[in-house]
Amino acid sequence: MTAGWTPSAREVERRAVRSRLRTRSLLIATVVTVVVFTLLVVAVATSPGWPSVHELFFNGHHARESFDAILHGFWINVKLFLICEPLILVAGLAIALARSTRSPWLTPLRVVAVLYTDVVRGIPTILLVVLFGFGFPALGLQGIPDSLFFWAAVALVVSYSAYVAEVFRSGIDSIHPSQVNSASALGLSRGQTMRFVVVPQAVRRVVPPLLNDFVSLQKDTALVSSVGLFDALFSARDYGNFNFNYTPLVVVAGFFVVCTVPLARLCDWLQRRWLERERAGAL
Repeated sequence: MTAGWTPSAREVERRAVRSRLRTRSLLIATVVTVVVFTLLVVAVATSPGWPSVHELFFNGHHARESFDAILHGFWINVKLFLICEPLILVAGLAIALARSTRSPWLTPLRVVAVLYTDVVRGIPTILLVVLFGFGFPALGLQGIPDSLFFWAAVALVVSYSAYVAEVFRSGIDSIHPSQVNSASALGLSRGQTMRFVVVPQAVRRVVPPLLNDFVSLQKDTALVSSVGLFDALFSARDYGNFNFNYTPLVVVAGFFVVCTVPLARLCDWLQRRWLERERAGAL
C-alpha cells in the first residue's frame, strides 16, 4: 500500500514552497556572507598600516625559510598530544572514581582527589609547565628522566587530568539512581555497578566535552616553549627574533588550525548525534 502512495496536489505545493524558501534562505546567506567578508578584506587591505603588517607577518620568503624548522618542531607538539591524551584519560577517570566513592574506608582517597582537582585547576597550565620543567630536574631525582620533554608532558597530564576528572564526574553523576538500584537488585556490588553499568554509560555521555578538552590540549602543547623546548612555537620565535620578522608565528598558527579544526568539527558532529539519540529516546 505504501509503494503505491502518491502525494496529493496540496502536498506537492507545500514541498515546492518549502524548496523555494530553502533556496531563498541559502541565497541570502551566501550573498550576505560574501559581502561582509569582502568588506572586511577591503577594509584591512586599504588600511594605512597594511603594507608594514603584510611585510612583518605575511612575508612569503620568511614563511618558506622557516617552514622546515617549524614542521620539525610541530612533531614535538604532536608527540606530546599523542602521549598525554591516553594518560590524561586514565588519570582523569581514576580521579573521578575516587571522588565518587562512598566507602568510609576510602575517605582519605576522596579528600586527596578533591584537593587535587581544586588546587590543580586553580593554577594556570603555563605555570605548571614552568614549575615542572625547571623545578623537578633541579632535584636530581634518581631513576626519573630529567628531560624537558618528560616534565613538560607530566605538567600537561597533571593539569588536564584535573579538568577531565570533572568531566567524567559530571557524566557519572548524570546516571539516574534507578540504574544503580537495578544493578544492586541484580546482586552486583558497588564496584561491579560502577564498572559494568555506570562508567560505560557515563563515558558515552561525556565524549563530546572530552573532545573539546583535547582540542584545547592540542593547542596548549605550545606552552612547552616557555621552558625552552624546541617545539613549533619556540622554533618560530627563534627564527623571528633572529630575522626580525614574525611570519613564522602565522605559519605556526596555520599548523595548529589544520589540526584543531577537524577535531572541532568532529566534536560538533558527535554532539548533534548525541542530542538526536537523546531526543529519540525521550520520544
